[in-house]
Amino acid sequence: MDFDLNDEQRLLKESVERLLADRYDFETRNTWLGGEPGWSPDMWARYAELGLLALPFSSDHGGMDGGPVETMIVMEAFGKGLVVEPYFSTVILSGGVLRHGASEDQKADLVPQIAEGSLKLALAQTERQSRYDLFDVATSARADGGGWVIDGAKGVVLHGDSADRLIVTARTAGDRRDTDGIGVFLVDASAPGVSRRGYMTQDGHRAADVMFENVRVGPEAVIGDPEGGLPLVERAVDEAIAALCAEAVGGLEEMHQLTVEYLKMRKQFGVPIGNFQVLQHAAADMFIDLEQARSMTMFATMMAHGDNAQARRRAVSAAKVQVGRSARSVGQNAIQLHGGVGMTMEFKVGHYFKRATTIDATFGNAEYHLARVADAGSLIAA
Repeated sequence: MDFDLNDEQRLLKESVERLLADRYDFETRNTWLGGEPGWSPDMWARYAELGLLALPFSSDHGGMDGGPVETMIVMEAFGKGLVVEPYFSTVILSGGVLRHGASEDQKADLVPQIAEGSLKLALAQTERQSRYDLFDVATSARADGGGWVIDGAKGVVLHGDSADRLIVTARTAGDRRDTDGIGVFLVDASAPGVSRRGYMTQDGHRAADVMFENVRVGPEAVIGDPEGGLPLVERAVDEAIAALCAEAVGGLEEMHQLTVEYLKMRKQFGVPIGNFQVLQHAAADMFIDLEQARSMTMFATMMAHGDNAQARRRAVSAAKVQVGRSARSVGQNAIQLHGGVGMTMEFKVGHYFKRATTIDATFGNAEYHLARVADAGSLIAA
């Protein structure tokens, strides 16, 4: 396979990296974290100017016709920059639901707003009891006339506190853990009956717990089949996991680079500690883990946008396993080789490790996905 970027992809990579290098230094990022809304609206506008918010959508609806490789390029750059804007929640995760499930009228209405930066979305699918199971849905949506009434609660909705609209999974039929009977609904975040409690997660990003009490939506709020929405959500999440893996690779690369630079600079017994062979071996192990994660991320990127759900899920889970294990190994080595300074809030290597740890836990950690890979292998053998 040819893994070289074409001219347009190289230009995209250079443009994003240059923007972040010029305007997204670590101190400025920390300032944004301490203010409202916890990220930079100015950077959000710049992403729109650069076309990043329109990237994965079809040009028929105002997008840029970007593919999985373009998404990987952007997310890897965002991982290097520790970007905290709601790009993943709006463009990748919620955008995936729209691209694969929304009607033409819905896309024509929503995509141009996303592309210009005026509409932010969040996918509300996690519930207190569901853990990583996308089909475990207790939130209900009952038919009422021509519309629906939604009741329930969602937790850890990524950037749910700043979203203008929420994409909500709700049960329209069956029992709580049935795979059928799940609908996907577009809900205005300021609608009567919607309440949100926002907070910062351990990695500096934002999330919210959301309550729905007799929230009424019209028939136009339904995305796809009101009783068959699970495959749609699963496909969007598979693509989102591949994007998260790319973000993690960007962060792991920065952790490795920061550590190597520190080994060259920090002196002990009158010489740089990088002269000690055991520390060289640790840095080499970090590089191996990084490249393994990068290779599996490329594989997941190529497979995540396929129509074969079983093959897609197997590839994405395999990548999540490797990225999660690499994140732990690279992060722990980075902290250990930096010594005490690596544990401080003032030094950014720890922030990369926090983000990598959070990515590992998002949509299933390495152990969870290892079990999925094993189950997929058993099905194939059978």
